[in-house]
Amino acid sequence: MNFSKEAKDKYTIVTSNVEKLDSTNAPELKSELVLINKKSINNIVLDMSKSRYCDSSGLSAILIGNRLCKDSGGKFVLTGLQPNVQKLVEISQLQNVLNIASSGKQAEEMILGH
Repeated sequence: MNFSKEAKDKYTIVTSNVEKLDSTNAPELKSELVLINKKSINNIVLDMSKSRYCDSSGLSAILIGNRLCKDSGGKFVLTGLQPNVQKLVEISQLQNVLNIASSGKQAEEMILGH
């Protein structure tokens, strides 16, 4: 499975199990995020620690997740960004748009507002 999810009390963690988040699997991530959001789950943490590469399709899926959560009054947090993915986010100037946490614990604190 390319993406796994784990439901917590107030949010769901989606883990990317792919080394490359690109056009071959980004649509799957996008539909996962849409399905989670349709179940009235507004807070999503996307763990990218296993993904060493991300292209524009992957970034697009991430932005869709961010918009879905924002539009429903929730929070979308990225965690586990690898150097190449972090660089892509910065080149795209999205570090001010996306919530980025350095750890799962920090992501949880961002969502729960601690």
